[in-house]
Amino acid sequence: MTLIRSLLFTVWLFFWTALLGTAYLPLLVFPRQLMARCLRVWAHVMLFGLRWINGIKIEIRGREHIPTGAALIAGKHMGMLDTIVPFVVLPDVCFVMKRELTYIPLFGWHAMKATMIWIDRGAAAKALRKMVSDAQERFSHERQLVIFPEGTRKAPGAEPDYKPGVAALYRDLNLPCTLIATNSGVHWPAKGIAKHAGTVVFEFLEPIPAGLRRGEFMKEMQSRIEAASNALLAEGL
Repeated sequence: MTLIRSLLFTVWLFFWTALLGTAYLPLLVFPRQLMARCLRVWAHVMLFGLRWINGIKIEIRGREHIPTGAALIAGKHMGMLDTIVPFVVLPDVCFVMKRELTYIPLFGWHAMKATMIWIDRGAAAKALRKMVSDAQERFSHERQLVIFPEGTRKAPGAEPDYKPGVAALYRDLNLPCTLIATNSGVHWPAKGIAKHAGTVVFEFLEPIPAGLRRGEFMKEMQSRIEAASNALLAEGL
């Protein structure tokens, strides 16, 4: 039954993404804010399908820590769901994403219209400087910048591998950093199509204040995200 439900959701995901992605094409000539609202609609459709087809519920914890203005957010990344939920939780989300994603028809066009931040991971220091510059521009519009410090999806319980890009943003933007822990990979794994019923929790943690040294910040961020995510995994929701 899990496999059948998972296949049905895959059909749901591709059908609605293609349908809405095509319907949203005229928005490419309108202001960015309209595209942002429509991407929120797409995210709600995805979450409805997960609940109705797969029995996967979403729980948001730590709502008192959810930022509403310009903010830097670092989150645990276990699967695709981590890139969907922020659209419905945050007022005006902006993701840091790898440039290769811009080449995907429809998705890449809409994401560029939504002015996400694109990273050329082969450009090293130049890419970091551009990321900081782009973030400063996005913050002038009071957006919430979400970055996944590990750079790629990790299976639940896998050895963490946090990259220093987030430290450059934290240092140069001189802002607190809100943290997100999750157990999303248990119910929507990074690999395969299987989706498992249960409750996915996204927990917003108390922000790390601005001004820490790079090493201290990286250690604090990783330890808090990992501890909170492991605690969610231990709950077995």
